Amino acid sequence: MTDGNSDYDPELGDWRTLVTFFSPTEAFLLRGCLQAGGVPAAVADAHLVQTHTLLAGAIPVRVLVPAGRFAEAEAVVAAFQRGDFSLDDTDPQEEET
Repeated sequence: MTDGNSDYDPELGDWRTLVTFFSPTEAFLLRGCLQAGGVPAAVADAHLVQTHTLLAGAIPVRVLVPAGRFAEAEAVVAAFQRGDFSLDDTDPQEEET
């Protein structure tokens, strides 16, 4: 896992596209949430989009998961969209006073 993507495990099935983004940053963020939730994940086409930014609208960045973990990955995406992974932006020092 030198590039941040999870290793391929043939027992989990082939990689399937879970979601696509036009921003590589969003794809990498979701990949991290999936991996933190125990779901292997990979980002594809991010370097192509970053290199050829004019093609970004035609070539979205894909987040891939193994077919055998697709339902679990969809649950993580739903939690991500609900904001379950958002950080609290309040200053803890302000709460103490």
